[in-house]
Amino acid sequence: MKKRTSIVLVVLAGAAVAGYATRSRWMGEGKPQEQPRARVVSVQLAKAERKPVPVDVDALGMVTPISSVALKSRLETTIVAVHFKDGARVNEGDLLFTLDSRQIDAQIEQAEGTLARDQAQLAGAERDVRRFADLIGKGATTQVSLDNARTQADILAGTIKADQSALDNLRVQKSYTTIHAPFAGRISAANVKLGNFVRPADTAPLATINQMAPVYVTFTVPQRVLADLRDAMAADTTKVIATIPNSERSESGKVAMVENTVDSTTGMVTVRGIMNNSSEVLWPGTLVQARLIIRMEEGIVVPTVAVQRSQTGNFVFVVKDGTAQVQPVEVNRTFGGQSVIASGLSGNEDVVVDGQLLLSKGTQVEARNRKAGA
Repeated sequence: MKKRTSIVLVVLAGAAVAGYATRSRWMGEGKPQEQPRARVVSVQLAKAERKPVPVDVDALGMVTPISSVALKSRLETTIVAVHFKDGARVNEGDLLFTLDSRQIDAQIEQAEGTLARDQAQLAGAERDVRRFADLIGKGATTQVSLDNARTQADILAGTIKADQSALDNLRVQKSYTTIHAPFAGRISAANVKLGNFVRPADTAPLATINQMAPVYVTFTVPQRVLADLRDAMAADTTKVIATIPNSERSESGKVAMVENTVDSTTGMVTVRGIMNNSSEVLWPGTLVQARLIIRMEEGIVVPTVAVQRSQTGNFVFVVKDGTAQVQPVEVNRTFGGQSVIASGLSGNEDVVVDGQLLLSKGTQVEARNRKAGA
């Protein structure tokens, strides 16, 4: 058994030696090795464009109505009719409330009767003046009688003026019994309904009307842009865009006014933009994202994601002849996901917007299609 085992071991050792001796053949060691190919990185590219870009300022603003009125009663009386639906849009002159006018109607009739009586008395006094004037010419009466007749006529003329004034005042009071919309807008819910007693001393208004179109958007900007803003207002080139947060709905307009003082504690100045708001996108009291465009100027624009940062400053990867090159740049400002390049690019360069982490100077690249929506 020992002799047979030794023979088996010798055979296995010989096979191992033969396999090691011929390994170069089946491993290809006798052939020249191929040189490793240079790494090619797939990247997304975008063009550096020269185009008009806005000089703008972003701020948080609030929508405020140009006109707002709280409707109140000017009489102590009762509401007999409400002519609108809560929250409805109303036009200028629309009838909103009707108040009880029976007491004023009676006072008007009384004043009209007093006026008619005094007018009749004046007519009699004027006849007396004419009669005494004829008689004094014939010597049939005295001058005193004529003077007294004229005095009585003058008194009655003054009384008639007082009567007419009292009647006009009552008619004005009568007009307060119907409340109309002073301008077009949207009305609030009515705080009082049919049958309620109202008076001028009430603190709560009957309802409130806010003008909806146009409206103001009020926001603040840094004082450093004040000079450029005033120049733009003189040239009528300003533009204000108000966007509702978390929504794509917006309205545009222009600057209506700039406050006459700068807040010394914050260095900000209040600006008010006027927006057409014909579709009523902006509601009074809404917080909006306000964008003030002062002017348009030529500039070189690249996507902001193309700009990289290092210890030496900003740079972009520019692709030339399939090779990535590092190009230092100076960024002037950013807007809407775009960066305006002050120096470093001349326009029409291909810059890398995705895949920069795998790049270095001289890396070979190949362009791939941009993702949908990128």
